[in-house]
Amino acid sequence: MPELVVDSVPELLAGLRAAGAGRGDAVGLTLVAGRGLGLAVAGAEWALVAAEPAAVVASVEERLRPRWVWWSQETAAVLTAARVRLATCWDLAAVHRVLFGGWRSDAGLVWAALHSLDAESIPGMGQLDLLSAGGEEGADPENPIRPDGHLRPEWASGGWARDPRRWARWAATALAASTEQGQQLLRLRVAGDPMATARSESAVELLCAELSEGGLPVDRRRAAQLLTSLIGPRPRDETEANALRHRRDTEVLSLASHTSEVDLRNPAQVKRMLVDVGLDLPDTRAWRLEGLAHSHPVIPALLAWRKTERIATTYGYRWLDEHVGADGRLRGRWSSSDGAAGRMTAQAGLHNLPAELRTVVTAEPGHVLVRADLGQIEPRVLAAVSGDRVLARATADDDFYSPVAARLGVARPVAKVAVLAAMYGQTSGAAGEALRGLESAYPTAMRFLRDAYEQGRGGRAVRTYGGRLVRIGAPPAGLDDDARRAVTSARGRFARNAVIQGAAAEVFKVWAVTVRARAAALDARIVLCLHDELLLHVPAEHGQTVADLLHECLAETARRWFHDAAVRFVADVSVIQQWSEAKG
Repeated sequence: MPELVVDSVPELLAGLRAAGAGRGDAVGLTLVAGRGLGLAVAGAEWALVAAEPAAVVASVEERLRPRWVWWSQETAAVLTAARVRLATCWDLAAVHRVLFGGWRSDAGLVWAALHSLDAESIPGMGQLDLLSAGGEEGADPENPIRPDGHLRPEWASGGWARDPRRWARWAATALAASTEQGQQLLRLRVAGDPMATARSESAVELLCAELSEGGLPVDRRRAAQLLTSLIGPRPRDETEANALRHRRDTEVLSLASHTSEVDLRNPAQVKRMLVDVGLDLPDTRAWRLEGLAHSHPVIPALLAWRKTERIATTYGYRWLDEHVGADGRLRGRWSSSDGAAGRMTAQAGLHNLPAELRTVVTAEPGHVLVRADLGQIEPRVLAAVSGDRVLARATADDDFYSPVAARLGVARPVAKVAVLAAMYGQTSGAAGEALRGLESAYPTAMRFLRDAYEQGRGGRAVRTYGGRLVRIGAPPAGLDDDARRAVTSARGRFARNAVIQGAAAEVFKVWAVTVRARAAALDARIVLCLHDELLLHVPAEHGQTVADLLHECLAETARRWFHDAAVRFVADVSVIQQWSEAKG
């Protein structure tokens, strides 16, 4: 493979064009902050020394619009921080999680998995080369691949950045890995399009980098005022913080004739406290206590205390100081996948903001928030991935459960319980009775769920519609028969839900990256992805246009992802100033 250290951006562009690189073509990329970058296409690789390598990427993006290939979101984060916005990419770590499941996706594991090498034999830094598997005699230290087929640990841990020729070689290695990933994706036997999954999951890494960098708009002054009203004034020191905490505890304990010997943060002690007031409960979960709110004054006080305590400990003044910047943006690191069924995740409490705090998420002057929430996404996905044509007809209705109820001859709440029980594996009580009606009304969908259940029950991994591997695993050794049956059944239920939840996550993410692409021209930016909900920050004059665009992008997503117009997806979309104004 020819190697070339070029002297200028025009020379680099000329080389790329001569090699046939154009719109949508794969181009391997490595970045070394303040020093330069490496690029590679099939049969050629280059390095360019440049103080601002992100600017070079922007120039190539503007002229060629390739599909950038890199090892992980770290590259996307560097480019996003430099205000470089890319259209497409291929993120090796994200695609690895699709192909092989789990969360870990470092370069050594990505390479080993692609080449069927034992993960336990991945070499680490500090090992003596001559004692490592495969030997190193005569090996070229400038080759990132060892004689035993593994990546050289010195390269994988950052040694690739030592000099320009290595930048280019590491970019070429990334490109080779992406080619192998593509070939393995094409060999998967799933109903959907794994290559499309890889492209959308990679695009989500771009979105995650933008979410992490841009943040969620928050009215910091209002947030501080709200915290004061909920948990009291900002304490001046730890002594004052402990006094406030003790005061909140006492308000609950006094209703149960207890003092400080009961720790409200200890479920066992709370349970004993409730026994003393005549409430012998199996546990102190919120849903159980809510049903007993009128039994004793301590119950509503305890429930209110828990909400306040959560805000005080997780979303209090320290959270405000650490995560909300001077520019009024709440920032946390985003990830495209939770390592299981593929839902997006975020740090800094972004995925679990209490309802009370939604009032502080506010559009900046001259802007609005456009909020869109997918309606009844999982049962609609069940209709799509199972191929059940009868169930698909129910998706034509804005309320999926009404036509299902009519077909089953039951009330709508019963129909809803039946569908959710089918997906989540509940088989007892009213759910069990309702399920029998589903079996006869929608046999194709129910057979799809049963197959997933049996696969998980047997400890076998499942794949989503789009091809993501969801690991299951066999029950641990040493369990008695009852425990083994319980674990086996739980794994079956997990698998049954994973094939639905995973496909729902795929639909959501395709929708999100489609919106990202289409809304850019209107200067609209996604600022939050919350399970099945998108929140965009939009110039006020484009609010309704973006709202309409969200519906259009959802219809486009359904057509592209399922290749079947039989299933209809819906979203509730609203143009608002504060997140709390949205319904639901």
